[in-house]
Parts: sequence; C-alpha cells; structure tokens
Amino acid sequence: MNRKPELLSPTGDFESLLYALDYGADAVYLGGKSYGMRAGAKNFTEEELCSAVETAHKKGVKVYITCNIVPSNDEIERFPEFISAAANAGVDAVIAADIGIISLIRETQPKLEIHASTQTGIVNYRTASELYKMGVKRAVLARELNLAEIRKIRKNIPEDMEIEAFVHGAMCVSFSGRCLISEYLTGRNANRGECAQPCRWEYYLMEQKRPGEFYKIFEDERGSFILNARDMCMIEHINDLLDVGIDSLKIEGRAKSAYYTALTTNAYRTALDYVLRGESLPEWVVREMDKISHRPYCTGFFYGSPRDGSCSQNPSEITNGGQYFADSGYIRDYDFVGAVDGCENGVMKLTVRNYFELSDELELLIAGKEPIKFAPKTMLDKNGEKITVANHPMEQIAIITDIVAPPRSLLRRKLS
Repeated sequence: MNRKPELLSPTGDFESLLYALDYGADAVYLGGKSYGMRAGAKNFTEEELCSAVETAHKKGVKVYITCNIVPSNDEIERFPEFISAAANAGVDAVIAADIGIISLIRETQPKLEIHASTQTGIVNYRTASELYKMGVKRAVLARELNLAEIRKIRKNIPEDMEIEAFVHGAMCVSFSGRCLISEYLTGRNANRGECAQPCRWEYYLMEQKRPGEFYKIFEDERGSFILNARDMCMIEHINDLLDVGIDSLKIEGRAKSAYYTALTTNAYRTALDYVLRGESLPEWVVREMDKISHRPYCTGFFYGSPRDGSCSQNPSEITNGGQYFADSGYIRDYDFVGAVDGCENGVMKLTVRNYFELSDELELLIAGKEPIKFAPKTMLDKNGEKITVANHPMEQIAIITDIVAPPRSLLRRKLS
C-alpha cells in the first residue's frame, strides 16, 4: 500500500501548535492535563483541546492525544470521562501504551483510532499484529530497532497497519522511555511524565568502607556523565526511513519551545518534500539542525547499536555513537529573539522574545524558505522612538525594512 508519509510534530501548548501548523506539520501530538508522558509541558485543558482540534482541522492537520502513562487503579477508573472529552473535542487518534487503556478506548469510544505508543515496546511483528487484533491502527515502534528489523516488521503486519518512528530529538538511557532512575533518585516517575532527567547528571563514586568520601569517576577534567545520551537526528536519512516502510516521521519535543517546533518542523517538512521529489537536500536544511539548542547528534539505533562508532556534532557527519561524556549541557549557537506579528508599508512589527541588538548577526526564518540574512538599519520601540537594543521580552517593536514576512516568522541572532 502506497501512503503519503506523514510529518508528525510536537505541540506542548497553543503557541507551539500554531507554529507546527504554519511550518508544515501533517499532524501534531499533544497532551491533556493528565494521562500524558510530559507533565512538564503546559498541555491542554478540555476547552483548549477543542480549540486546538478546530484550529488544526481548518488547516487539514490531524491531532493525536497522548494517553501513554503507566496508569494507576484510580486513573483507570477516571479514564472513560477523560477519553470521552477527547473524543467530543474531535481528536483523530489516541496514543496509548497500557493494555487496559487500549481496552477502555475500544469499549467506550470504538470509533477513535488507536496508536500504540513507543512505551508499548514494539520490537517484533507478532506484537504489532496482536495489537492490531486489539484495534490498534498504528504501531509507534520502540526506538531500539534498526532499519532491517523495521523492514521485517513492515512485511509481516497487516497492510493497513501503519508504522511510526521517532526521527529527531532527545533520547533516554532506558528502553523506549521506560526508566526508573528518576523515580528512585527523586520520587518523580518518568513513566508518569515527571522525569527529572538524572541520566544527565554528573556522578561520583563512594567506596563502601569510606562513607562520605566521594571520588569523581573521571572521563577528563570536565567530569563524568556516564548515562548522558546524544540527541537523534535523521534529517539526512529520510530516504532510508521511507524505504523500510515508515509511514509517520515523528519529532520528539512536547516540552520544548515553539521555536524548536517551528524550526524542526520546517526543516523536516522541506527535507521530506525534497526526498519525495527525488531531489538532493539543500545544505541549509541540514544546517538548520545546528541552529536549535541540542546535544551532539547521532542516528540512534537505526544503523546499529549506539555504542558502535563515534558521533560528530555536525548533522552532516553523524554516525552511531550514542553517549556524550563531556557534559550535560546543550549546544546553542543561536538565540530566538523575536516573532513577527505582521508587515505593512515597509514596517515589520514583532514581539521581542530575547535580548538583541541592531548590530547583531540576525537571520529571519520564514516557513518553507531558506533563512534570510537580516541587517535592518532602523528599529523603533513601542513609542516610535529609535532604539539600537531590544531588551524587554514580550514588548512589541517595529523594524523598518522592505522584507515582507508573514506572522509567526522568526528572528534569531547568532551567539558570539
């Protein structure tokens, strides 16, 4: 069965939703105020969910709601009310991991499409086929699979069952997101959306007979980060993903910013369209991956075990090495500094997000286009007075320019 590949973008709040829609998502996934794996995101109230679905559907974009936590008895009992509200809002599918949750969806909302979450741990075709018998339409595969294994699953599951895979974003030192480290060390359960990310922490060693004496486990003078995973980036390998039968390319990041959603969606949308036309990726599309806050990149498990090989910080040179031992920080070469509200008569109005100066090296990102080097000469504050520095977040300012950019175009500056 030939299906058009879907680009699936993360949506942590309404602003991220709007950016995902403008920058080319075919579908978005989001969470309600409960039952999702990202408690740290703003998420959506029942009223906001209705508005989000209506807004997305007007643009022909599907909405999937996450219900992928490991639920307690009390949560199981309350779930029919939650899923009824989601169905009434018009969501297109539910992403679920727990068999009890899946059975309740089938029992109470039989018309709702079900996607088996990556937390389900689908690593073989028999599991996928059994879930299909339970009413699951799509398998969100475990992140630990390589391309050959995915191809075999595709060949041995029902033709109308879809396959989804994560292609970009943060990775955990766990099995498909099922981790207990956070629960043990902080009481925050990662399987209930509350992960404290202790896998990113720096660790020390204590000898049994010398309590209170802590010794660094040195990698080098910067410390030891023995559980710190790289981020995944598959933007240069979309052909391989489509070749093995992946129907939906999923970007991780519901807890991340609207800027992250816009930039990754824009880059993967452009890359996917080029691939479908049989054309080579423009260099700027690949370089966009360096312009978001990220850990050094790798290709996850798609080409083998992450412990094999090494990994470059440059997306065009990414290989398999899955761990990053230098530190737990992010690479951040650009800062999101403004969002365009509109352009008229040579005046660009924008809302300031972060500090920038008129003399900074600026770029303007417009959906579907190569970023533009932006060097305006005149900037005005809200009172119409000339300024050279924008340092009041969420203040509206004006830039005099002949460039016309639609609302929600993004202004960023290169960090020194």
